Amino acid sequence: MYINDVNIIIYVIAAVLGAITGQFSDLLNFLLPKHKKILSIKNIKEYIKGAKPKYLLMVIHILIYIGILYRYGANDINTIKYMALTPLIISAFYIDYKLQIIPNRLTLSIFEIGLIFTFIHGISNINVAISMFQGLVAGCLIFFIITVIGGLIFGKETMGFGDVKMMAALGLYFGFQGIIAVAILSFLISAIFSIVLIIIQKIRHKDIMEYIAFGPFIVVASFIVIFVPIEILMILPFVIFSFGKYKL
Repeated sequence: MYINDVNIIIYVIAAVLGAITGQFSDLLNFLLPKHKKILSIKNIKEYIKGAKPKYLLMVIHILIYIGILYRYGANDINTIKYMALTPLIISAFYIDYKLQIIPNRLTLSIFEIGLIFTFIHGISNINVAISMFQGLVAGCLIFFIITVIGGLIFGKETMGFGDVKMMAALGLYFGFQGIIAVAILSFLISAIFSIVLIIIQKIRHKDIMEYIAFGPFIVVASFIVIFVPIEILMILPFVIFSFGKYKL
């Protein structure tokens, strides 16, 4: 039996891998905030002692893995690339949400794996590899400029440099157009989220606004770019701001 030209057995394998990486993501969440090495037997044993199955993380990874397989197929390098990226950025989402920090080791791992896939893409199509390096530069510059300008205007840090480094690393996965889409979507999602919080605050007459980590918005935007064709994403703002007059 085939689904979108992929044998159902491959989907089962993807689901199993998703369950495993879901638990692996919890290992990252446990070790990285403590600045402990991931590939340390001692640290892994420490994690196992108190570890419990993280069913929510497993289900999330399973659904994402099956979705990636359905979107790209079994013979596309993007399938492997985005499956490798998934547990890392989900861990970035969790840690940044909880602690307002994206560990350097996590960002570096995203960068290192991105370099490997950039090299693989470059073997078959050098233009794709060039676009990925352009994505690295664009992702870094966009958020660095925003961070510096925000600091000058408001007199305090408006965005952490962890976000800047993660956007640079993600540029190696999405290329120039993709990372621009991630940047636009992350700001759009954060704006919508902030508006909702303000409305809730007005209704409850209670101050609930506090520092909001930006990493989770980058992660959500990244998954949108993974699953939605870039051609649609590039014209989506025109559709939104023309109130539907601009047709897809």
